[in-house]
Amino acid sequence: MIREATIVVSLFALAVPSLSAQRIRRAAPEEVGLSSDRLQRLGETFQAYADEGRISGAVGMVLRNGRVAYVDAWGVRDLDEGDAMEETDIFRIYSMTKPITAVAVMMLYEEGHFFLNEPIGRYLPELADLQVANLSEAVRGQPIPTERARRSVTIQDLLRHTSGFTYGEFSNTVVDSVYREREVLYQSTLEGVVAQLGEIPLAYQPGTRWHYSVSADVLARFVEVVSGQSFDAFLRERIFEPLGMLDTAFDVPASKRDRFARTYGHSGPERALVLGDTVGVTPPLRNFSGGAGLMSTAQDYARFAQMLLNGGELDGERILGRKTLEMMTVNHLEDGIPTGFLQPGWGFGLGFTVKTEAGRDGMPDSVGSYSWIGVQGTSFWVDPEENLIGVFMVQIRPNRDITFRQQFRRLVYQALIG
Repeated sequence: MIREATIVVSLFALAVPSLSAQRIRRAAPEEVGLSSDRLQRLGETFQAYADEGRISGAVGMVLRNGRVAYVDAWGVRDLDEGDAMEETDIFRIYSMTKPITAVAVMMLYEEGHFFLNEPIGRYLPELADLQVANLSEAVRGQPIPTERARRSVTIQDLLRHTSGFTYGEFSNTVVDSVYREREVLYQSTLEGVVAQLGEIPLAYQPGTRWHYSVSADVLARFVEVVSGQSFDAFLRERIFEPLGMLDTAFDVPASKRDRFARTYGHSGPERALVLGDTVGVTPPLRNFSGGAGLMSTAQDYARFAQMLLNGGELDGERILGRKTLEMMTVNHLEDGIPTGFLQPGWGFGLGFTVKTEAGRDGMPDSVGSYSWIGVQGTSFWVDPEENLIGVFMVQIRPNRDITFRQQFRRLVYQALIG
C-alpha cells in the first residue's frame, strides 16, 4: 500500500516533539521542484520489493533546497517479529562512516595541525618505513618479496584511497591473505590495527592506484593521536552533538534496540531472505572503526549531508569551512591511475566518490555530485547543482538482486520537475 510521505513526516513530528526539534523542516514536493505523483513511484517500487521478499524493509529520504520533500519506510525491520519499518529505525551504515571520518580529519586540518601532503609516519611512527609487496613475484605460502616504497604514504593518500593499503576482503592478493590471517580488521583497538599494518607490506606503491582499503581506520587512529581524544568521543563532541545526530554512534543502547533494523541476505537459487546478522549490537568497543563502525538513521545522515551541501554549516553550527568542503568534493586522483570498482565517469575526493563526467555511468546525477555507500546497501548522495540530497537505508548482505540504491537514485531524479 502506498503511503503519503508528507503525512508520515507530519504525524511523526507531532508524536515525538523531543526529536522534531532536530528534524530538518519539510516542504511539499512541488514547493521544491519535485512531482508528488512521480515520487509515488518510489513507494510503489520499494513496497513491492518488500512484499515480494526481495528486501525485508528500507527507508528513503529526499531533501531539496534544504527541506525534506519526501520520506517513507517500506516493509519490516524484523521478519520474525513483523515490526513495520519506520523512518527512525537505526541501521549499520558500514562504509558510510568514511565520509564522517574524513570530515573529522579535515576539522583538524583547518586547525593547522598538519598538511595533506605530510607522511602519515610523522604522526603514526609504525607506518614510517613501509615496504611494498612485489606481487608479480609473490608465491602463496612463501615470504612476500618486497621493495622499498618510492615515497611515503601521505594523509591525502589515506583520504583518497591511494595509500597502498588493502582490506583483506574485497581483493585476493597475497597481501590480502596476510590481512585475513592476522585479522587486521578485528584488532581490539585502533592502535592495534595500525601496529599490524606496520608489519605488513603495502599491496601497491603509494599514489599509483585507487584501491579500497583500511585507510579510514588509520585516519581514525590519526584523529586520536592529533586530538588527544578517543575517536568516538571526538565524533560525538565535535560532529554528532552539534549537528543533532542523536542516533549516530558505534553501538545501540538498550533503550533504542527496538529500532535496530535486522540484516538479511539472499540465499539459494530462490534468493530467499535469511537472517544475516544475529547480533543486535556490538559489544563494548575500543576499536572505533573509522571505515565501517557507525550506526545511524536516515534523518541523522540527512543532517550530515545537508551540512556538507551548505558548505560546512547547519542550523548555526559550523563544522567545516566552505573552501575546505570545496576541496574535499573535487576529484583528487591523477589522470590514468587504475580506479578499481569506481563507476565510469567518477573519481574520488577526500572521503567521497565524485562525478567527473556526465553520461558514462548511465545515471542522471550532475557533474560535481558526490556520494558513498555501505556494504549492506545503504547510500547517500549530494548533488550541489540540483541542491538535492538522497539517503537510502536497507540491510541486505549478500545481495543477489538488483542494485537497490541505484534504483532509489534513479527514481528520485525522474521526479525532478523544476
